[in-house]
Amino acid sequence: MEAVWISLAFVLGFLMRPLGLPPLVGYLLAGFALSAFGFAGGEMLARLAHAGVLLLLFSVGLKLRWKSLVRPEVWGGTLLHMVLIALLIGPVLHWTLGLDVKTAALITLAVSFSSTVVAAKVLEEKKELRAFHGRVAIGVLVVQDIVAVAVLAGAGGHVPSPWALLVLALPLLRKPFLIILEWCGHGELLLLYGLVLALAVGGAGFESVGLSPELGALVMGAVIATHRRAMELSNALWGLKEVFLIGFFLQIGMSGLPSLDTLGWAILLALLLPVKAVLFFFVLVLFRLRARTAFLAALSLATYSEFGLIVANLAVKNGLFGPDWLVMLAVAVALSFAIAAPLNRYAHGLFRILERRLVPFESPRRHPDDKPLHVGYANVLIIGMGRVGAGAYRFFTQRKQRVVGLDSDPGKVEEHKRKGRRVLYADAEDPGLWQNIDLSGVRAIMLAIPDHEANTIAARQLRLAGYKDLICATVLFPEEVKSIIDAGADVAYYYYDEVGVGFAENIWERMNATPQDLTEEEVLASAARAGEQTP
Repeated sequence: MEAVWISLAFVLGFLMRPLGLPPLVGYLLAGFALSAFGFAGGEMLARLAHAGVLLLLFSVGLKLRWKSLVRPEVWGGTLLHMVLIALLIGPVLHWTLGLDVKTAALITLAVSFSSTVVAAKVLEEKKELRAFHGRVAIGVLVVQDIVAVAVLAGAGGHVPSPWALLVLALPLLRKPFLIILEWCGHGELLLLYGLVLALAVGGAGFESVGLSPELGALVMGAVIATHRRAMELSNALWGLKEVFLIGFFLQIGMSGLPSLDTLGWAILLALLLPVKAVLFFFVLVLFRLRARTAFLAALSLATYSEFGLIVANLAVKNGLFGPDWLVMLAVAVALSFAIAAPLNRYAHGLFRILERRLVPFESPRRHPDDKPLHVGYANVLIIGMGRVGAGAYRFFTQRKQRVVGLDSDPGKVEEHKRKGRRVLYADAEDPGLWQNIDLSGVRAIMLAIPDHEANTIAARQLRLAGYKDLICATVLFPEEVKSIIDAGADVAYYYYDEVGVGFAENIWERMNATPQDLTEEEVLASAARAGEQTP
């Protein structure tokens, strides 16, 4: 059985690549195909899917900043959007289908949720989880999950026990969790510790006190998110999480085959996705977000949610409506995944097409995170302040250059600022960034973003904005060189070709350095070694 699941998922996922679709669409189709031939998911697939979702949410939590949840555009935007969905779709279900008010309200609530799995996966793949629109989208999803937990508790789901109050003590346990993380090293213990936090402490721990295991995994990731090794832990879990998530998409597809009537209603719900996205756009613009930020966040939220299926399953168990409704919602969820994934992949291009029509809806008062950027008198601009960008920053400052770094991760920005570096928050893929920034004194721009598409977009936007000087970009794979050069970069550096050259240059400089060329730390280290060798 397992061999059939894995093989069919691989074949259909592989066939999606030439079509420009993400593999997850193939996994969904594999689930429907298995269902058509009478295969059942069973407990093993359910456990695999559940583990994948928990690991994904734990990874999201590792990149989450709690202060982003208390912002008005997050909690206010979420609740306002839910109210608007209820006012628009609820009456339609009540009057056209003859559903009673309670049933119509439950279905409306189910379709108001957006998929945490799809949004988080899409944003993670594009390295946009910590960009402003990514933080807004994840914040909205967390608030939706909290609402879902409350609804499930009130409608006969898992009622939190009095022991659930112990969750409030998690901040007191943060330090022991971080100490253990330090002691785990860099091998298999680190991976195992991540599984313990996500599946045992977060998943099973929260479930044992009547809380959502998904929420628990997210919270546990957020508890250690500020630690310097949080990203290392996320990278260690990446492959395992991706494999387990295949089980989730297979399970959605294997939830059942619809009748013609059920399929028709599911398609109708899928056609309502633009309404959901448009509402999100206008709600977020109302909270003074720029059109681009609101559009990208709205597009990532334009899905139906796996939480909606949980709510619908509860309604079926309570006899509020028949199982056909659950199948219909499952098909609608799957269709929303298939529609949203490719749209999000080309989200930046879609915004460029619609920009002139969307920008007039912006508020004249800008959100603090969406204000224009000023780089001052910098002559070198480094975009992407990870390890490569930070190393380049040190190199240029040691040679008395005026350097400014940009990054879309507020955590990295704050860390660099604590070290005395001039690093600013900015999303390099934002076309408006390059239209509203003065680069007249900048002689060279280094693109060191880990995502190739982001580097390509930034290079193209820089040239469109009229920047004429040097643009250099890093690439992870040799086949990426041509596309970044075509986008406008003058030089592309393939990491693994250049690392040996950089290593040798560093050694050569040290071999030929005078004491005046060395840093204070290097002089002290040299003196210490000389003292050790003295008899």
